[in-house]
Amino acid sequence: MDPGAQGHILADDPTNGIHFDATRGIPTSEHLYANTWAMNYLFQHTFGKQQGTITYDCTADITYARTWKVKQPALPGPNGTKIPQPDTQGSDEYPHQYRFSFERNYSYWKINNVELYTIDQAEMENYALPDGERITLYPQGYTPPELEMENDEDVEIHVMPKETGEIIFVPEVVEGQGYEPPDIPDDTELLKRMAEGQTGPPDVKNDALDFTWEGSSTKVMDGSTVIENGPDPTQIPAPTKIGSYKNTGEQVLYADQLLIPQTRLNKASTESSGEIQYALHPTTLGGSGDKTFPVSPINTVTVHTPVVNYSLVSDDQPHNQKTVPNMNRSALILERPFTVRIPTSGQHLDAGAYPGYGDRDYAKYYRIKQVRFPFDVYSADRTQFYPRKTWIDIEVPVLDTTFYLPVWVDEGDYQVEFRNIAENAPSDYSMQSKVDAQPDANTDLYYHVASDEVSVEVIGRLYDFEITDIADYNWELVFRRFKDSIAPTGISYWTGTKDIDGDKRGNFPQFTVPIRPGSHPLQGYQNVAVKTGYHFKFDFKTKGNMFGPRDGIRLTPTFDFVSKDGQTRVPVDLYYSTNQRNFIRIGSAEDQVKRFVILNDRMRQVPAVQLRDTATYKYHRYGEIHTGMMSERAYQDYYRDKFTKMKTPVGGYSLLLMPEQLRTFIGPKTNIPTTASADVLRANAAIQQWYGEYSLPAEPFVVQAGTNLAEYGRTHGGLDAKSPIFLKDGYIVVNFNLESIREGNLAAPHLQYIHAPLMNQWLLEGYQRQVQDSYGNSFSLRDGDVVFYHADRSSRDDFSAQVPH
Repeated sequence: MDPGAQGHILADDPTNGIHFDATRGIPTSEHLYANTWAMNYLFQHTFGKQQGTITYDCTADITYARTWKVKQPALPGPNGTKIPQPDTQGSDEYPHQYRFSFERNYSYWKINNVELYTIDQAEMENYALPDGERITLYPQGYTPPELEMENDEDVEIHVMPKETGEIIFVPEVVEGQGYEPPDIPDDTELLKRMAEGQTGPPDVKNDALDFTWEGSSTKVMDGSTVIENGPDPTQIPAPTKIGSYKNTGEQVLYADQLLIPQTRLNKASTESSGEIQYALHPTTLGGSGDKTFPVSPINTVTVHTPVVNYSLVSDDQPHNQKTVPNMNRSALILERPFTVRIPTSGQHLDAGAYPGYGDRDYAKYYRIKQVRFPFDVYSADRTQFYPRKTWIDIEVPVLDTTFYLPVWVDEGDYQVEFRNIAENAPSDYSMQSKVDAQPDANTDLYYHVASDEVSVEVIGRLYDFEITDIADYNWELVFRRFKDSIAPTGISYWTGTKDIDGDKRGNFPQFTVPIRPGSHPLQGYQNVAVKTGYHFKFDFKTKGNMFGPRDGIRLTPTFDFVSKDGQTRVPVDLYYSTNQRNFIRIGSAEDQVKRFVILNDRMRQVPAVQLRDTATYKYHRYGEIHTGMMSERAYQDYYRDKFTKMKTPVGGYSLLLMPEQLRTFIGPKTNIPTTASADVLRANAAIQQWYGEYSLPAEPFVVQAGTNLAEYGRTHGGLDAKSPIFLKDGYIVVNFNLESIREGNLAAPHLQYIHAPLMNQWLLEGYQRQVQDSYGNSFSLRDGDVVFYHADRSSRDDFSAQVPH
């Protein structure tokens, strides 16, 4: 009657092909199987041996024939004598009834109790099971054993006495020797022996009990009729255990594909319990109904739904213009797309200790993936705006998601946060709330979220260099509609034929820098360069945090001489003379010429809207003016009519430092989301346009770089403009190196236009390093070349030509 019931609740591996050890850990959405094994039936019985005797009470009526002597009277004889007469014989039949008894023994077997219990069902409980954490297992492929029984309490049914039958006994004549009837003999013992001799033992039969299991029948108690003693019974065969599925594959009490609900939180070593119920066979004697027994032991189950988080943010190195890139942070460039990658694969718990985990894809167990930026972003198509610190849902199957960085985001270092949420995270979990998370992977089952952080740096741009005007009269009609006009033709000379990101700008290759022979579009001017002494106007743009009062641009000119056929190009030093001193080297301590630029120059034609927007920003954000001093409109007028028409010092021939006075704001002013971290003023200030101009001295002296001009004059009898050391038959190439300066920190320039370690914006915009003039001469260019000046033609030639002879 002891079922020895045990159980398993383990991973149902065939459902997914991945083996989990449910005792160590198994995720939600995986399947379990439940299995109980125990004795295939239970029984108990009590048989009683019934023993007794049968008493035969017999009556025998026997008639005896008796004889005896009868004396006859004497006949008178002579002599008065009596003549004796012989005796006669008397006889009769004497009836006599005998009473006697004898016994016969018997024995048989009777069923006092028999109980047979067959498997009815098993129930198992565990936190991980579906449907109320409980599963009922009904027997499969199980045929219960059968009992056939005959049972009767009446002895007469079990003991069948034999008939004695008629006793045939004819006694001998009892002859008396006297004159009285003789006594009959006592034939009791004889008659008893005769009765016993012809009376057999009784027939008997046991109760009957047959047990059948799996086609094999056992006669536990033989109910056949036998003589005198019923045969001893045997015993119901001992049960055997049904096999466990794990060890034998049997599925008697078994259920599989038990889906662990997604609502089950992670929980370690959840206890299992169970019970097995046996049904009382209907053919029983005694018993009090079905029996229920505990199932023990059953293994524990650990629910642990894994998520990993090894997220990445794209590093836009091809557009990173920083002078010193931070290789430990991903570069995000303003007004450019960037991609976040949130994989669902990676290392979780060690697969050796925790089967089914390890380094693999865990997408099946994710509810959602999320990213949160500490700055505003747009979706890739810019149709969806996400304010900073907003958790953004990413569909689980999506590996890469592209976003767009608004221009108003402040440059600097940030941490992008990621969290991957397991499907079994608490149901009341708020997508905006702070939630406990474990970095990289939720190897501690306390956590239902895996987090990650990626270090990024938001970086601006330095771009769109263009030459918009040349003061040389030969170039007037290139930029002006007619002579002495300020109306522009719209022509400008860009760095190349491509825009900030390398897409086609739409201009012809002829209208690119450097200004060189062949740049002039008008007939008859194809081989014209620029005469020394004439300045050229240029502008360019920046994006990012270049709107402060101490932000600016450092522009460093260098000079090469190239022969007219383009075959020779060498670095050169330039000298110029003043009324006070001859042969001053540009860049030397004696080089004291100061250059000035007027932003709102009539020939520059800075758009009025730029001036107004710049004034508005400065009025509200610089703190120089407060509302008690003048109104915003008055300040705008002052800025346009006074401030921007002042001469702004920018340096000299060897170095230009372009300050905020030469900068306007051209950023967006519309479609700024109300939830953005920036207002319209901040967004408008996020893109800046810088205006400058440059020229060489009217009569420069060109020598190969490093030449000791004083020594040459001393050893060659002096110096004059015609000295052969000066290079004249060719062009002076002006090369610009542009760097952005933030907060006046000249020691650490922020962005490079050309010489950044990771990219060259000059080249990205389509700059051509090889050009030809109309004669087919080929010129090899250097990045940053902006203007070819004639080495042998000066602006003074134009003025002297107008002087009457």
